[in-house]
Amino acid sequence: MRLKRIISDIVSSVIYGDPDISVNNITFNSKEVTPGSLFIALKGSSSDGHKYIGDAVAAGASAIVCEEGGEITPGICTVIVKDSHKALGLIASAFYDKPSEKIRVVGITGTNGKTTTVTLLYKLFTSLGYKCGLISTIANYVGEVRGESTHTTPDPVKLNSLMNEMVISGCEFCFMEVSSHSLDQQRVAGIKFEGAIFSNITHDHLDYHKTFIEYIRVKKSLFDNLSKESFALINIDDKNGLVMAQNCVAKLFTYSCLSPATFNCRIIEKGLDGMLVRIENSEVWTRFIGTHNAYNLLAVYSAATLLGASKEELLIALSGLESVSGRLEYIKGERELTAVVDYAHTPDALENVLKTLRDCSDEREIVTVFGCGGNRDKSKRPEMAAISAKYSDKIVVTSDNPRFEDPDDIIKDIREGFDRADTSRVLFITDRREAIKAAVAISSVGSIILVAGKGHEDYQEIKGIKYHFDDKEIIAEIINPK
Repeated sequence: MRLKRIISDIVSSVIYGDPDISVNNITFNSKEVTPGSLFIALKGSSSDGHKYIGDAVAAGASAIVCEEGGEITPGICTVIVKDSHKALGLIASAFYDKPSEKIRVVGITGTNGKTTTVTLLYKLFTSLGYKCGLISTIANYVGEVRGESTHTTPDPVKLNSLMNEMVISGCEFCFMEVSSHSLDQQRVAGIKFEGAIFSNITHDHLDYHKTFIEYIRVKKSLFDNLSKESFALINIDDKNGLVMAQNCVAKLFTYSCLSPATFNCRIIEKGLDGMLVRIENSEVWTRFIGTHNAYNLLAVYSAATLLGASKEELLIALSGLESVSGRLEYIKGERELTAVVDYAHTPDALENVLKTLRDCSDEREIVTVFGCGGNRDKSKRPEMAAISAKYSDKIVVTSDNPRFEDPDDIIKDIREGFDRADTSRVLFITDRREAIKAAVAISSVGSIILVAGKGHEDYQEIKGIKYHFDDKEIIAEIINPK
């Protein structure tokens, strides 16, 4: 493809050299440059791609995109842009012939519920006979072909490549999570969204965004950039829901479990095996539990309605949907034990899960195992301790993904959230496997054991290395010994 075509959507740029040259691939990693590549230099938090322009040229790059101050090499076409992150998104979209304009893309952003909502939308529309794509924290799908996921929202090159595969394979829809990191880093620049959903927002990722106000602003940018032809679906029970809609030119729709809205839901009955909900004056039994899942199901129903699905089809399909991997997954064991594995790794998510289990437990004992990730927002560590103490009978604090932090230091931060009166029912065990064993050992007959924080993850990240570790495997082995 000609460079001048690839950069045609970049509004403000200065070009040195001839843009009428061929580009055979695009990359922002100088180590991936081959003869004929277009190299985009990005300024990151830990490294600056502008330092590697010379390496890219030496490897055969035919053109460079960079910001002001980047190296200009005679004979190599160089495009100076204001924001190379945004330019990368626009370039990736153009290079793959704008795949998001050929498929109906729906994105969801929010602190909690993203993975469940997009996965259920993917499953629902697949069950209705459509070929769909999915981009999520757990996995990426092109039709029924599964691909591994390394980021909630991939980099622009991977993202547009995936969407291009979806177009080629005949997918009609793409349902994707849109993380705050991806919005801040312009990974979805150039993506045409038919619709966007806001689930909720609570304190998270403040290690990256620094302030809650900035976190909100970044989330809001998804809705700020929607077109008039798109729809914006907002959870108005979240106090920042309508903030997302401010200055949004898209067609606005709302959903709520508490207040009048475009779409409404009420929980009629609930138990550990599911709940009966009323959506738009129709009752449907679902295999999900908890108020947070009522919101997720309502978001799915609402978005599907806006995409043209019939109410009757939707209600039947909703009743057949099953839990997403690592989200309130149940494992039955000896001594009438019930283990629950959930991805809850924020204060709000942990409280939602524990409140759900408490509401449905019929006064059964709840034993909670949890930790906090390393090199992430430290402010939530004592908060999660207080929440676990409020809703649990016994607690085992352990390591999550310590990354480059000392797990004992993380546990020390968590410990600060417990009152002195809590200490008699809290154990601190750094080794996660041993912590899960201990939780089972201290459980009474019929207890519910929540293992929170990692959910679908099958690894534990320690000092840059991912070791195999699957909460579901481990708890199943312990409560059902051979």
